[in-house]
This record gives sequence, structure tokens and C-alpha cells, in this order.
Amino acid sequence: MKRRSRTRGATLPIVLILAATMLVTTAAWLQTSLVAARASVATRERAQALHAADSALIRCSRMLSLALPSMNSSLKVEPSRWRAKTSFEGPFAAAITPFASWPYARRAPQCLIESWANASYLITARGFGATADSEAWLQLRLDIADGVSARHWRRVVGRPF
Repeated sequence: MKRRSRTRGATLPIVLILAATMLVTTAAWLQTSLVAARASVATRERAQALHAADSALIRCSRMLSLALPSMNSSLKVEPSRWRAKTSFEGPFAAAITPFASWPYARRAPQCLIESWANASYLITARGFGATADSEAWLQLRLDIADGVSARHWRRVVGRPF
């Protein structure tokens, strides 16, 4: 019986060490899962905003092709009204909303058409996701000569304002 009494107290510390190890491992996996879930939601929101901006850009370029406005200009430098917040927001905003609403987005996408050179136009589209941080910007330069249009896509990486 003497041998048995010596080994009796060793079981509890081993069980506590194993339980603590399992608890730390579980907490680490939970944190990793939360970070992955947040990243996938952010990616989904960004894709939603990108699709909204792309659809607005396509719709506005078609509207421009159908009814060419008389915005002839001889500007050789790139138009810069798209960088101003007042062009998209406020009572004097020049941007149009080509769709009445957009599913799962906090706002409908917008686009701004600016004249550039003789027969060129710069179309800037702004799309939104469900959160305030998810916003995508796309641009298209549309050159029209003799009834033929050439499209030059550009992606605006960040918000200009």
C-alpha cells in the first residue's frame, strides 16, 4: 500500500495540465475562426461594392453611348471633378444614380460623367456594400470617334476623398 499512496497525488496535476492545454488550444482555434469569418465578410462586402460599381459603370457608359451629351471640351488634362466629395454628395451633386436601389447595399451605386478632350469622356462609378467601409471605385475612359467607341478601363484603388 505504500506504493499506491505515492502515485495517488500525481494524477490531478496531469489532468489539470491537459485541461489547460486543451483550453488554450480551443481559445486559439476560436480566435482563428473569428478572424477568418471577419475576413470572408470583408471580402464579400468588397465584392458586393465592386459589382455595384461595375454595373453602374456599364449602365452609365450605355446611357452615354445612346445619348451623347454636348459636353465638348478641349481639356487635355484629366478631369478632376470625380475627386471632389461635392460631386457625389450634397444638394449640388452632379453624379447620377443609374439604379433606384441595389440589393444588400447601404446605398445605390452612383456614376459621374465628365468630358475629356474632344470626343472623350471619363466615367467614374462608385459602388457600396452593406457597411460604410465597403466602397469600390471604378473608371472608364470612353473615346468616341466616327461612331466607334473605344473603352479604356481603370480601377481607382482608394476613395479620392
